[in-house]
Amino acid sequence: MLPKNPILGLCQQATFMTSAAKVDQCPADEGLEVAFAGRSNAGKSSALNTLTHANLARTSKTPGRTQLLNFFRLDDEHRLVDLPGYGYAKVPIPLKQHWQRHLEAYLSSRESLAGVFLMMDIRHPLTEFDRMMLDWSTASELPLHILLTKSDKLAFGAAKNALLAIQRDIHKGWGEGVSVQLFSAPKRQGVEEAQLKLAELLGVLDED
Repeated sequence: MLPKNPILGLCQQATFMTSAAKVDQCPADEGLEVAFAGRSNAGKSSALNTLTHANLARTSKTPGRTQLLNFFRLDDEHRLVDLPGYGYAKVPIPLKQHWQRHLEAYLSSRESLAGVFLMMDIRHPLTEFDRMMLDWSTASELPLHILLTKSDKLAFGAAKNALLAIQRDIHKGWGEGVSVQLFSAPKRQGVEEAQLKLAELLGVLDED
């Protein structure tokens, strides 16, 4: 049985802080924060809402709605950040380039960033954007945890095989520092495992 996770209490008091288009618009760079990243159709907002038991991130049937860095306060020392979704074809190229430039600046310069949760659709893993995020996190020496979303779309055996294959590819290309798990927001699969990882990155497990 998994221990009671202090992240649940923090998430119950989660509130929207601010949105930022550029790094210099972000909140004060202090405390700890975990960022949520993923392609526009990877289920990032649904995963964030499911993990926090809150409607922090706006979900939409139109991918690419998250166009800013959205900050959510858990308490004075801990935050979550919903990063812009990438890969949606209808977003103008100059806007994509703006996102990429400022996202890279955020990932490389933000001292309070304790780690990244990267959402990948289990049926379409390791896209160009996913690999870019892995490269950035490795270069920045940031812990990265991958949620293989929509795992309920595959049979159990197929999902397990996909997990093992992706783990092999990740460890071969980016080392052992990247963790990977199965996740389904509607089925609530992998929620407790992901919440424990989130609490670990935010440094709240040691407070028990």
